[in-house]
Amino acid sequence: MASSNDTVPRLTAQSNKAKLEVAIVGGGIAGLITAIALLRHPGVSVEIYERAQEFKEIGASIGLGPNGLRSLEKLGVENALSEDISQRQKSDWPMIYRHWKTGDIIDHDVHHNVKTKKHSTTRFHRVHLHQALLENVPREIIHLGKKTLDVKADPDKGVTLYFADGSTVEADICIGADGIHSNVRKTFVPQHTLHWTGWVALRATFESSRLGDLEFPEDATHWIGHDRNFFHSRLGKGLFTTVGGFHADPLDPNAPGTDAKWDDLGSVQDFKELYKDWNPTVRAFIEACPYVRLFPNFAGAALETWSFSNRVTLVGDAAHTHGGAFAAGGSLAIDDAYALHLALNHVWPASSPQSAKPTKAQIAQIFSVYEATRKPHLNKVLGIVHKSLAGQKANVERGKTETDEQLRERVRQRMDPWWISEHDVDSAFREATGKVEGIAKL
Repeated sequence: MASSNDTVPRLTAQSNKAKLEVAIVGGGIAGLITAIALLRHPGVSVEIYERAQEFKEIGASIGLGPNGLRSLEKLGVENALSEDISQRQKSDWPMIYRHWKTGDIIDHDVHHNVKTKKHSTTRFHRVHLHQALLENVPREIIHLGKKTLDVKADPDKGVTLYFADGSTVEADICIGADGIHSNVRKTFVPQHTLHWTGWVALRATFESSRLGDLEFPEDATHWIGHDRNFFHSRLGKGLFTTVGGFHADPLDPNAPGTDAKWDDLGSVQDFKELYKDWNPTVRAFIEACPYVRLFPNFAGAALETWSFSNRVTLVGDAAHTHGGAFAAGGSLAIDDAYALHLALNHVWPASSPQSAKPTKAQIAQIFSVYEATRKPHLNKVLGIVHKSLAGQKANVERGKTETDEQLRERVRQRMDPWWISEHDVDSAFREATGKVEGIAKL
């Protein structure tokens, strides 16, 4: 790739001329793991373009299910599985559900096909996982301060990326890994819209020492209330996280939360007020919070395709705007990267002599196999997300009428999320290669 910014360290044009040149838009978890996945192929060169001027502490906690952890391991990212930065349940139950007032356990989730502890559901501070991925990426391929404004795709020639600083860059393909508000997606699907779901999360992460001598459940837990929930978990490196929040009718223009902005500083006092009648342990967690930040939740409909002009494709939240449902976003992005790696090596094997770049037809096949591997699963996830959003107003009203026994029964009758958290990407890939017309190892 060639860049108009000569001050940015780059691989030389000569070293890349025989390689498939990939431009990844977005340097978050989705972008980094996609780079790691593609760089396992000797015929690929990658450059990452991140809009931020520097990597800094972002977000709060992130959970990875067995699916994401297995994909990380298969991609060789062993450092991300380290116990130093991660927290796994002592009970081996991936999630525990407690009553909002009494604190007693109503029910719990279970793993179905997890054979080793390191594949059990794991929680991280997002910055620790991001740093672990960075350790697997050559720093010279990461370009900060590169906000992508537009992408032009020519099926016969490749792509051109246009940045806010006036520079441009050319590549063979572009991968949009720029999150739920993706500019790459907007370029090719301008009609796609996001909708506020009515949920606003209130999040804080802090040193566990702030909890003092408080005795509390060791394992991550969802405390279930009639119209709101509360989540807490230990994280790696001695950190602790709390996540609360509230639901509102997203169709009500005067509903609380309509003006909330992502990562806005919220009011700890308002956080306390929301949970003032809850179990003393929950109230103590909130009392320990040094701050709280707001995260309004957005989601969008499933896309007809993630790939455009046989030169551009999407991964992570840019591809499937599920709004973080089931705390699965990180794992879904990692699985996308792994599936793209499988598709690339299926169509254009790393073991074959790399005397030329893949043809236009081969790139089309790579994207077809990738989508056939991932979209059926993600469309199912999105279908459930939007079915639940349709009942958001009813959920708000439920808090006024639901009895204690109805709450307990609702928890016991919840959907078992194991099919999301333990999704088998390899099995889906094998099925996809059998269905995609004309697929062959060329």
